[in-house]
Order: sequence, then structure tokens, then C-alpha cells
Amino acid sequence: MTFYGFARGVVKAALRAFWRFRVVGAERVPPAGPLIVAANHVSYFDPPALGCALPRPLHYMAKQQLFAMGILGRLIGALNAFPVDRSRGDVAAIKRAVEVLRGGAAVGIFPEGTRNKDGNVRPQAGIALLHYLSGAPILPAYIAGTARARRFAQISVTFGEPVRFTDGQKASREDLAKWTDDIMERIFALGETLG
Repeated sequence: MTFYGFARGVVKAALRAFWRFRVVGAERVPPAGPLIVAANHVSYFDPPALGCALPRPLHYMAKQQLFAMGILGRLIGALNAFPVDRSRGDVAAIKRAVEVLRGGAAVGIFPEGTRNKDGNVRPQAGIALLHYLSGAPILPAYIAGTARARRFAQISVTFGEPVRFTDGQKASREDLAKWTDDIMERIFALGETLG
């Protein structure tokens, strides 16, 4: 068993025991091949919840400052995370994500780029650019309950249907912005299904 598999099992057991962890739509997750998983982001609990919900290993872009935090930096690196500099367009991080996708793996992204507790953060077009460069489908996911995780409210992850926007044609900035808005609408529509 890999360290990722072991850690995922431990965290999943804790989520089930303390937060009544629930996954909806796991059957919509492609079992193999490149995949971009796009989710809302309100809490530090979101990455582990998403990783435990997805029935296959997940790679993450994580802000580079986390990798400078000693044990935490080494831990997240061992859990398939790689750094991204959010202060600028990080070409190296995009190239790394494309390599991971071309290797047939899944990459998790929070399109808002940071925790968005009040819903006022504008999503970044990086997810659309990654989709355009890799051709990988995007799987929308809605994470609920992590904002209240300290009070042991139920945590759930709902997956939507995978979607593709690019058909191999050249995409403009307007196309990327439109795709980004579309995927965010799909993510929040999943949240509305939860009531």
C-alpha cells in the first residue's frame, strides 16, 4: 500500500466517524484516464475531503507557502501535491499539471484559487487553460459541511457529470473565461441539489 492510500484510509475513517462523511455521484467519476476535478473551496478540510471522496488518487496544486512549513510541506508533497505561485501566472505549475494529466492521473483544482468563505472571490481561468492544454475532461464537485467541520456537521462531496469544452480548436481569452464561469455554475448547481 502506498503512503497516499494509507493516509487516505485513515482520514476517510475519521471523516466517517466524526462527520458522517457522504459521497454522492461517485459512479460519475471516470475510473481511469486524465481528469481535472474542480470544486468549491471554503475550508482547509476541503482537499482531504475531496481526496477521500474520489475513488482514485488525486494530485493537487497547493500554494507554495505550504511547502515551506517543515513537516506539513513534506507531508503534502508525499500526498501528491505540488507547488503553485498564486501571485503570478505560474507557468511551471501549469506544465507540471499537464504532465500529470498526460500521465493519465487526476488533478484537483479549486478554481477560486483560495478559500472563498463569502462567495466574493472571482474564479481564475487557470482551470480552463489546463483543460484547453491537456484536453482532459473536467469533473465538477461540490463540497458541503467543511465550513462547520469543527462542530462535527456532516461533510459531503457531490460529483457531477464530466464535461468537455474544447474541441481541439484554438481558444480565446473570452472562451477560457466562459468555460470557467460555466464550470463554476455547474459546481454551485450541485450544491443547490443538496437543498
